[in-house]
Amino acid sequence: MGWEGWFSLGIIGLVLVTLAWGRVAADVVMVGAVATLVFVDYFTGANILTTRQAVAGMSNEGMITVAVMYVVVCGLTDTGAIGWLGRRLLGRPKTLLGAQLRLMAPTAGLSAFMNNTPLVAMFIPVVTDWCNTLRLSPSKMMIPLSYAAIMGGTLTLIGTSTNLVVSGKWVESGRPALGFFEIARVGLPCMLVGMAFLLLTSRRLLPVRKPVLDVGADPRSYTVEMTVDADGPLVGRTIEQAGLRHLPGLFLAEIERGGSLLAAVGPEEKLLGDDRLVFVGIVESIVDLRKIRGISPATNQVVKLNAPRPQRRLIEAVVSNSSPLVGKSVKEGRFRSVYNAVVIAVARNGERVNQKIGEIVLRPGDTLLLEAPRAFIEQHRNSRDFLLVSALENSAPVRHEKAMIALATLAGMIAIATIQPFGLQMIHAAVMASGVMLLTRCCSATSARRSVDWMVLVVIASALALGTALENTGAAKFLATQMIALAGGNPFLTLAMVYLVTTLLTEMITNNAAAVLVFSVALAAAEQLGADFKPFAMCIMMAASACFATPIGYQTNLMVMTPGGYRFSDYLRIGAPLNLIMWVVTVPIAAWVWPLMPV
Repeated sequence: MGWEGWFSLGIIGLVLVTLAWGRVAADVVMVGAVATLVFVDYFTGANILTTRQAVAGMSNEGMITVAVMYVVVCGLTDTGAIGWLGRRLLGRPKTLLGAQLRLMAPTAGLSAFMNNTPLVAMFIPVVTDWCNTLRLSPSKMMIPLSYAAIMGGTLTLIGTSTNLVVSGKWVESGRPALGFFEIARVGLPCMLVGMAFLLLTSRRLLPVRKPVLDVGADPRSYTVEMTVDADGPLVGRTIEQAGLRHLPGLFLAEIERGGSLLAAVGPEEKLLGDDRLVFVGIVESIVDLRKIRGISPATNQVVKLNAPRPQRRLIEAVVSNSSPLVGKSVKEGRFRSVYNAVVIAVARNGERVNQKIGEIVLRPGDTLLLEAPRAFIEQHRNSRDFLLVSALENSAPVRHEKAMIALATLAGMIAIATIQPFGLQMIHAAVMASGVMLLTRCCSATSARRSVDWMVLVVIASALALGTALENTGAAKFLATQMIALAGGNPFLTLAMVYLVTTLLTEMITNNAAAVLVFSVALAAAEQLGADFKPFAMCIMMAASACFATPIGYQTNLMVMTPGGYRFSDYLRIGAPLNLIMWVVTVPIAAWVWPLMPV
C-alpha cells in the first residue's frame, strides 16, 4: 500500500475524530473530507478519488431509495395514516422498557421482509409523535429503532442488501444458493441477545437529549375548542380510547354537551356526536390535536375560507396596539371577511380565556392562532394590525379521507419489495409508491420537497465516496489481509478475525463494500486452511449488517441522528459493546451450526 492509502486512512480517521468532537455538522465534515481527497487526487495524479467517483454516491441506488422514501412517508403523514399505523402497532405502554419492547419487536419483524432503510424512514415520524404522547425523550427510542431494524434484517436473505450481495458472491463461487431463512440460524439468537442488551442498558447508556413537551414551559397557553364529528370514528369511545387523555402539553378542560357543562372529565367519559371539547395547552400540541381524525374546529367559519384545505396553514399573529381589532370581539372584527382567516384559539399572558372564540374581546398583545392560506403571511407580515406573523411547521390540515389510499400504497410497496415480481427491486417499489402518493394527492409536491432530509442524503453519498477512496488506494484490502494474517492459521481464530475485520471496515466504508472486500480474502483463507467456507460467509453477512458503533456505519444510524438529537459519542457508548456482543455470539454459533473442518 502506497502513500495514497495512508493518506486516505488519515483523512477518514480525522473525520471520525471530528464527528466524535461534535462541534461541526456531519454533512460539512463529510463533504470537506471528500473534497480534500478529490483535490489531492487532481493535483498529484494519484488514483485516490476522481470527481466522477466523488459524486457517484448521489446516484447510488440505496441513497435514491432513501430520498424517494421521504416522499412516501410524507404521504403517510399528511393523510394521518402513519399516526393510525403507529397507534395500532405501538399502543400505549406504561414504562420505558415496555415502550422500547413494543417498538423493537414489530420493527425487527418487518425489517426481515423489507429493506430496513425505508422502514426506519417510515417509523421516524411515528416514533416522534409517540414519544410526545408518552412523554418520553426521543433519544431513548431512536437508536433502538435503528438497531432493531438492523438486527431484524439479519433474519432473511432479503433483510438487507448486504445479505443479497454476499449471497450473489456465494453463487458466483460455484456453490448452491443459500436458503431464504438460513442466515436466521445465527441471526435470530443475535437479535434476541441484542434486544435484551438494549432493554437492560439503554436507560443508562442512552442520553436524555431532547426533552418532552411541557405545558408549563410555554407562556402561550391557548384555549381551543373542537367538536366531535357526529358521524366520526370517535363517537361512542371513551376519552381514553380516543387518545385524548395523554396528549403532551395539552389537557381536556371540559366538555359542553347539549347546553350543559361537564368539568373535570374522567378518562371513562364517552364521547357523543357534536360534543364541544375545550382544550388548554401549548401550540405544538394543538397542531397535533388537529391531526386526530374525528374532531374538527368548533367554529363553522373554517369551511367558508376562500382557499383549498391543502394550501392552508396554522399561523400565529400578535395583535398590535394600533390594530382595528382591539376592543372588538372576534365575531365583531369580521375576521374571515377582512383577513380570509379564522381564529382557532387565543393566548393571553398564559391566562385561560374562558369564553367562546367568537365572544373573546381582543386586547393588544393577544396571540391569535389562525387557520389561513399561506399567502396570509406575505400579505400581513408588515401590516400595522399585527406585531408578528409566523407560520407553524407541519400544520397543514390532515387529509384523513385519503388515509386508506396511503395505507394501500404502503402495503403494495411492501408486497412488491418482498415478492419482487418481474424482477422489481426495492427502489422500483419506492418510486412507484411515491408516484401514487403524488398522483392521488396524498401529499402535495411542495410538501414532498420539504420532507426530504438533504443533510442525511449528503452524508450517505459522502460516506460512499470515502469507501471508494479506501478501495482505490488498496487501504481496505491491506487492512483485511493484515488482520486475518494475525490469526496464525487457526480456523476458529481466522473466523473470528474475519468477523472483526468486516465489522471494523463497515464502520468506515459502506457495508456492501466491506462485505465484498473481505469475501475474497476470507475465501482464500478458508481454502488454504481446508475449512468449510459457509460459516465464513455467514459471519461476513452478520458483521457487515450488524454495525452499531458509529452513525456513518449504517444508513439507518444516520437517519435517526437528528430526530434523536444524538452525538457521535452516543453511538460509540452503546454501539461498541453491542458490536462486541454480536461478535462473541455470532462466531461460536456459526462454527457450531456449520462445522469449520469437514468430518
